[in-house]
Amino acid sequence: MTAKRYPMAPLIRFTLISLYLALVLPLPLLAPAAQQPWLWAALPLGLALILALVSEQVELSDAGIGVGHPAWCSWLLRRGWQLSWDQISGLTPVATSQGGRVFYVRTKNGSAYLLPQRVQAFEDFLSQFSRQSGLDTSSIGRISPPWTYQLLAVLCGVFLGGELAWIALR
Repeated sequence: MTAKRYPMAPLIRFTLISLYLALVLPLPLLAPAAQQPWLWAALPLGLALILALVSEQVELSDAGIGVGHPAWCSWLLRRGWQLSWDQISGLTPVATSQGGRVFYVRTKNGSAYLLPQRVQAFEDFLSQFSRQSGLDTSSIGRISPPWTYQLLAVLCGVFLGGELAWIALR
């Protein structure tokens, strides 16, 4: 198997970036004049951080699974992990406070790592993970249904549209 990369699903990525913009874009315009330059400077820095956070990707290969960020931001976001297939011993489901389920990949030495559930081509990812690890992934689903992100994306679009209209009318 050649290495396959699974980035964050585009709908989730777009929604999180839009949410940041909808919440932060009006702040420099609403702030006192003395604070506006600082907020204008912070806006692209925050956007760069959000872009880095949503650039997480999963890589599956014959050797194992790795979760991390691309080189342009991995120096800043050092969270990530790699496991060879022979280190993996099982999956543990854990209920979330919102009623969903996340899964942790258990290792033979007792460590546990969160299984990514917000990746593009999720079904293919699960199929490849199951084939390589030998674990049953049939009970694993997305952490939240797509309609939740679609609704949030629409709301962010409405907020951004309203904010842009407000800026134009100022």
